[in-house]
Amino acid sequence: MEDQLELGFGKQIGTMEKKFLKYHADNPSVYDSLVHLAREVRSRKPDRVIGIQMLFEVLRWNYYISVNSTDEYKFPNEFAAGYSRLIMKNEPDLSGIFRTNKSEFDDER
Repeated sequence: MEDQLELGFGKQIGTMEKKFLKYHADNPSVYDSLVHLAREVRSRKPDRVIGIQMLFEVLRWNYYISVNSTDEYKFPNEFAAGYSRLIMKNEPDLSGIFRTNKSEFDDER
């Protein structure tokens, strides 16, 4: 996970960033699913800017209807800002797809 610390979330890694990086490392399918959904949006509506929270809700819905389990799989809302920035940084074709507000995940605080 050491290479994960170079995601550009600021000069000092804060508590939220550490939690996000751990969650991200433990749940790589979340990132993959968000990228897949974002690319679907981009392919159908190339100029659209969306909120990542919409994609989180799609993941929740898909998980809810497809998994027969009493365990609740969590998609923490507090990590939405981290995922939006990570995706736009690492996936050049998705640059600018997400609306963002100032966040502790930004490079400059």
